[in-house]
Amino acid sequence: MSKKTNYSYIGIALIILVFGIIFIPRIVDRVSNNDITREESRSKKASTQISDNEPLAFIEINGEAKKVPSFSFTDQNGKTITNKDYEGKVYLVEFFFTTCPTICPRMSRNLVQIQNNFKGFENFGVASFTINPDHDTPEVLKEYAEKYGMTNPNWHLMTGDIDVIYELANQGFNLYTAQDEDAAGGFEHSGNFALIDKNGFIRSRKDAFGNPKIYYKGIISEEEKYDEDGDEEEISILKEDIAKLLKE
Repeated sequence: MSKKTNYSYIGIALIILVFGIIFIPRIVDRVSNNDITREESRSKKASTQISDNEPLAFIEINGEAKKVPSFSFTDQNGKTITNKDYEGKVYLVEFFFTTCPTICPRMSRNLVQIQNNFKGFENFGVASFTINPDHDTPEVLKEYAEKYGMTNPNWHLMTGDIDVIYELANQGFNLYTAQDEDAAGGFEHSGNFALIDKNGFIRSRKDAFGNPKIYYKGIISEEEKYDEDGDEEEISILKEDIAKLLKE
């Protein structure tokens, strides 16, 4: 083997050694701090940005825009509330129960934050349907509303026949709800919010692939930004989309 070849191998070895000394500790440090995992997780997210001039999508089923089905329940003040009470208003729909030990308190706090963001807008509201009506009487719902500061007069926490509520959730909105003895609190339900326009149609923005999001994540707060699985909060974009519908 020639001296020239030896020098080449020595040069390559020195480069590898220098690379290891400088860069490997940095890589190890980034991995230990979850920076690489976090960046990869974020890079996989589909953008849901929307321009001010682009209208929100309608949710279509069999070629027809999905509209809120008719409903009639009793709210926390003992009043009968129907879908007609929300006509001309932009509002959010959720399914919850007052004794929920897991996601409901987080959803309620996020909804209150949204409520406060649109304070003074008479045409904004919230429709909260309990999935445990046997326990959640109007009196219980009123106490829950006071506990969380649900002060918007168009925020109705509603109770009624359990079969009718479950049909409204699972078929009317396709927001999953079920009784399950093994689930925390005895019930399972979606942690998502539906956004309804002034004419009663379910609306949403589109993702980067042109598909409607359909629903908005209601569990992760703006302050948290991401959950433990790397999913991004959607309260901020929900506020943007409510504002857009209020202008329509």
